[in-house]
Amino acid sequence: MSGRRDSHRLLLVHAHPDDESIGTGVTIARYAAEGTQVTLVTCTRGELGEVIPPELAYLSEDGDRLAEYRITELAAACAALGITDQRFLGGPGRWRDSGMMGLPDNDSPDCFWQADVATAAAELAKVILAVRPQVLVTYDENGFYGHPDHIQAHRVSIAAMALASGPGQAQPWQVAKLYATAMPRSVAEAEGVAYFVPFVPDEQVTTEIDGTAYLAAKTAAMRAHATQIVVDGNRFALSSGRWQPLLSTEFYILLNGTPGSKEHDLFAGLDGR
Repeated sequence: MSGRRDSHRLLLVHAHPDDESIGTGVTIARYAAEGTQVTLVTCTRGELGEVIPPELAYLSEDGDRLAEYRITELAAACAALGITDQRFLGGPGRWRDSGMMGLPDNDSPDCFWQADVATAAAELAKVILAVRPQVLVTYDENGFYGHPDHIQAHRVSIAAMALASGPGQAQPWQVAKLYATAMPRSVAEAEGVAYFVPFVPDEQVTTEIDGTAYLAAKTAAMRAHATQIVVDGNRFALSSGRWQPLLSTEFYILLNGTPGSKEHDLFAGLDGR
């Protein structure tokens, strides 16, 4: 595939800074390089991220201080991936990181998990109406691996799409295709992936995006998130210390829209493609 796609618009809704690079980095870099307008909405500033480097451990003492630092990391990652339009849902700090499922932080009234879905969806609908994306990428109903903020991002995305296309909008917009990130079981077993759980049966995966030419951009973006990720060659580790492969192909499940055979383009079936 070659040539520019100036009429194509891609919106990604991610929970925290670094999620965009780990799960969708080569996808973003590929479409941005091809001329697609890429918008990233980040739902929280990642106040509860576990800081890895000892020299930055002091950031863990104050969630707001860590969040401000992570904003700078996100800006560097976006530059590496070619994103020129990054926004925080409702503005930076509107909703805070909820922490992993089952932690007391889940009950904080200002965390994203406790956000009123209709209120958060109204904020995302504003972005949809402004950007008018044909394709939206987020997580499945389990949030890919069960994190409260990922689950909430899915719920808010679904509600926002309905709101943006419904009555009462001066210029409603219908997102043509909604995707969830996925990790097929065969790839996880072959590559030794351990972080991404649960894996999904291969037959559920509708779309594979080959980003081999953009793996260096993804790697640079992940390095930019130095508080959260350690990168060593073609592998990376999070705070658990368990090494994972840095994959150059990313996988998705089409949640709405009509897939044909296995897709290799998020915009397949649109504009005569």
